[in-house]
Amino acid sequence: PWTRPHLVKEGLGLIDACPLWDEETGEAYLVHGWARSRAGFNNRLTGHRMSPDGDKVLDEGRTLVDADLLPGWFTLEGPKTYRHDGRFWILAPAGGVATGWQGAFRADSFFGPYEERIVLSQGDTDVNGPHQGGWVRTGAGEDWFLHFQQTGAHGRLVHLQPMRWDADGWPVMGDDGSPVRVHRKPDLPVGPAARPAVDDGFPGGAFGPQWQWTANPGADWTRPHEGRGLRLTCVRTDRADDLRSVPHVLTQRLPAGARTAEVRLRLASDTPGARAGLVVLGDAYAWIGLERAPDGRPLLAHRFAPGNADRERDAARAVPLPGGTDTVLLRVEVTADARCRFSYDAGGGPVRLGPEFAATPWRWVGALLGLFAAAPEGEGHAGTGVFTDFRAPAAPDTAAR
Repeated sequence: PWTRPHLVKEGLGLIDACPLWDEETGEAYLVHGWARSRAGFNNRLTGHRMSPDGDKVLDEGRTLVDADLLPGWFTLEGPKTYRHDGRFWILAPAGGVATGWQGAFRADSFFGPYEERIVLSQGDTDVNGPHQGGWVRTGAGEDWFLHFQQTGAHGRLVHLQPMRWDADGWPVMGDDGSPVRVHRKPDLPVGPAARPAVDDGFPGGAFGPQWQWTANPGADWTRPHEGRGLRLTCVRTDRADDLRSVPHVLTQRLPAGARTAEVRLRLASDTPGARAGLVVLGDAYAWIGLERAPDGRPLLAHRFAPGNADRERDAARAVPLPGGTDTVLLRVEVTADARCRFSYDAGGGPVRLGPEFAATPWRWVGALLGLFAAAPEGEGHAGTGVFTDFRAPAAPDTAAR
């Protein structure tokens, strides 16, 4: 079991901490960066001696790298620290998440002075950033570097770069410092091809590990049962008109590449104003789903909220479901550049609803696919939204790559 968290160092704006245990001396160290929004400054890395058990820092700390003194460097952050070839190393990105580069710093002593070099940058490639990452040495002795690339609504994509050491002892990443898209794999045992889970049948009312709530979960937000489908409680709230401000949206990352996400929904609620649906959630968002009208009819609704609005508005006029049914197949087609087209199928074939919606990142985490159920404030249980067979297969040209 995990111990309870404990405070190693107190302060405002301390970010991106990385420990190092020096196997040669038995000493331990800690390096971290700074967030200007809380500390009032950034672009520097601070180092401490640390107790070997990781319980506390042992000194006031010193600035290891002040990038304000390095021409052209800004927003230095995300340090990873290592020992290699008798030296102390810090690998850290600078220049901004979407526009920066990967730096390497080395010194004979942990507290410096450090030399610096840019070891990975976008160059003429389409891999912008490249941002925060780490060095990995395999059991076969090969060196590789993992980093991410900021891609807007599709979030942060992870890349694996080959790495070697030049005659002067500096790391060389990618193709002489530029990211590569294609390269031989690491020399490791061959395993089956796999990708992160996306689809979910919700057996027994449970959801898979690819899903997460947008805030700490409530115990009564789902309804376990013996059959199929996910039963989301129509949580009563006065903020159902802004899904960015409520905690009970169940989400997963917007998968990269073109694909169509679909899920079948039944609105098991007689409460006027109760609603449930499929949402593409970001700083701006849009959803399609069902809402119970004051006269008891289930209405097909499609709404969106711009990034500068504090509540949603209609993206299309709400329409009654045909034939008195309360079940519908919801669908959103997402293009490779994250443009979304919403539609539904109530048994008569797919019907497009509303204009095209451009997905946007939610702060820095990319856009999310989500399921939700909500109801106006009031007393008593407001029913559930029952979701079955969530699927989001990749488009054929994406799946082949």
